[in-house]
Amino acid sequence: GTVLRASEIGMLASLGYAVVKVIRRPLVTILATGNELLEPAQPLEPGKIYDSNSYSLAASVIRYGGIPRVLGIARDNLESMNYMLDQGLAADMILTSAGVSKGDYDMVKDVLAERGEIAFWSVRMRPAKPIAFGLLRGSEGRSVPHLGLPGNPVSAMVAFEELGRPALLKMLGRTNLDKPTLEAILEDPIVNEDGRRVYARAIVTKRNGTYYAKLTGP
Repeated sequence: GTVLRASEIGMLASLGYAVVKVIRRPLVTILATGNELLEPAQPLEPGKIYDSNSYSLAASVIRYGGIPRVLGIARDNLESMNYMLDQGLAADMILTSAGVSKGDYDMVKDVLAERGEIAFWSVRMRPAKPIAFGLLRGSEGRSVPHLGLPGNPVSAMVAFEELGRPALLKMLGRTNLDKPTLEAILEDPIVNEDGRRVYARAIVTKRNGTYYAKLTGP
């Protein structure tokens, strides 16, 4: 349960330990979905957008101690989705983005139901209401936790912070999963229209010993 930082590693070396047992870093496969997506290096075409979620999620996984494996982009059909998911089952967690809403091509949750089990779908939060979580079964009967994140880039990052991050930390053996909090004076109004918990992005500054939070905008 102890995180080995520079001081702990120095202490272990001073006691003569050359090798210690630790919990290995979880391998997290990351899959984007959608016919509209392009890799950043490709020429931008009409009606297309670049896949940003794979890279922000990979950076988030690294930040919290995991090892990301970016699979690429699955298209909006069952054949492509199943093929790409098969490539990612040798992992400790699978993250997908998009395909968990109510659209005709949002089939991630359908694949999850067919190949495993859905523990929950949709959470009362804003952003990131459409979230799917469950277990995906592989050909050898091994089950892998799967977190289906929304396609909207902000929603995907908020959903990872609230659900993916603590899961990853638990897999690493961490016991303190909470992020630091502070009280601040809000400089802009936040409208909550439907009673969902709101995660508003803000820039926090300290003036005369008091913290102030200003919203980043829409």
